[in-house]
Amino acid sequence: MNAIELAERFQDRFHRQSQIFSAPGRVNLIGEHTDYNDGFVLPSAIGFFTLAAIAPRSDNKLVIKSTEFDKSFEGDLKNLPRTKLGAWYDYVLGVAVELNRAGAHLGGANLLIHGEVPIGSGLSSSAALEVASAFALLSLAGSELPPKIIAKLCQKAENEFIGARVGIMDQFVSCMGQEGYAVLLDCRSLEFELVPIPETVKFVICNTMVKHEHSAGEYNQRRRECEQGVEVLSRFYPGISALRDVSAEQLNAHSADMPPVIYKRCLHVVEENERVLKTGRLFRSGDLAGVGQLMRQSHVSMRDLYEISCRELDIMVESAEGLPGYYGGRMTGGGFGGCTVNLVAAANAEAFREQIAELYKQQTKISAEIYICSPANGAQVELKTASV
Repeated sequence: MNAIELAERFQDRFHRQSQIFSAPGRVNLIGEHTDYNDGFVLPSAIGFFTLAAIAPRSDNKLVIKSTEFDKSFEGDLKNLPRTKLGAWYDYVLGVAVELNRAGAHLGGANLLIHGEVPIGSGLSSSAALEVASAFALLSLAGSELPPKIIAKLCQKAENEFIGARVGIMDQFVSCMGQEGYAVLLDCRSLEFELVPIPETVKFVICNTMVKHEHSAGEYNQRRRECEQGVEVLSRFYPGISALRDVSAEQLNAHSADMPPVIYKRCLHVVEENERVLKTGRLFRSGDLAGVGQLMRQSHVSMRDLYEISCRELDIMVESAEGLPGYYGGRMTGGGFGGCTVNLVAAANAEAFREQIAELYKQQTKISAEIYICSPANGAQVELKTASV
C-alpha cells in the first residue's frame, strides 16, 4: 500500500484528508548487542516502511487504528495509560506519552497505521512504527525536533512504556538513514558517519520464520550480564562506565575475576565493537571479502559467546556458504530467530535467494521469506495535504 492508497483508506474511515509520514525498518550489518553498551553499530535503513496517516480532531482524543489489526485505541490525550496495554498500538501510545513529557503539546488526532516491516523478524518494525508516529504527531503539534532527539524519545518510549531495554540504534537509523549508505553510529555520543555501500552488492535478508518465545527475557538478561561485567571491571579501572570503555587486554586480564558466562558476554561486545570499526574501514576501501569475513566472525561470536543464535539461524548462515556471489553473512537483530543478513553480489542476488530458500527448506521444512534490499532513506513526509 502506497501513501495515496493509505490516504484514501483514511478518508473512508475518518472522512478527512490526511498527511502521511513514513519511517523505515533497518538491517544491522554488524554490531549486535553493542548499542546498549555505548558501543558502535553499522545498520542501514531498508525499503520496508511503516506509514502513518494523520489528521487533527476538534476534541482532545487520540484515536489509533491500523490497516492490519482489528484492535484500535481511543483515549484522552491528557489521561493516557502509563504503561503498555498489550496491543500493537502500545508503541504509538508510548511515543505520545514521551512527546507530551517533552513539552510537545499534542492535540487531538486520528491516526491510521500501515506497516510493511515484517513483524518479529529482527528488522525493527517497532522502531519504524515509533518514528513514523512521532513525526506524524509532531506535525500536528506544530513542533519541530531534531531527528536525533526524536530517536531518543522513541527509544525512551520503548524502554519505559514498553519495557524493552533496547539501545538507540533502531530508532536512530530509522530517523537518519540515507539511500546508498550504511550508518556507522557511536551509540554514546550519537556521532555518526555515512559509509558508502557499493551498488554492486545487495543485502539479502533471510527470514527464518521462527521467533523463539524466550527472546524478550533473554535480551534483557544479556543486558544485565553486561552490566555485571562492568561492575567487576570498574573495580580495577575506575573510569569505566560501559563495555565500550574496555579493551580486550583489560578484559582478558580480569577474566578470572568474573563468572565464565559474564566473561563470554563481555568478550563478544568488546570484540564486536572492533569488528564494527574494521568493517567501516573495509567498506570504504572496497574490501568486500574482508567485510564478509568479519560478518562470519560476528555470527560465531553471537552463537558461542553471547549465545543468542538458534538452530534455524545457524542453518541459514551455513546454507549460504559456497553460493555464487556470497561475501559473508550473519544473524541480525536481537537473536533467537528472525533474520540473517548476507552481503551478495548484485548480479547473483536473485539466484542466491532461490538457492538459499531451497537449502533451508530441505533442512528445516520451513519456507523462508527472502528480501533483496539496498540502503534506503530515513523518516520523511510522504504526502502533505494543504488542509491539514
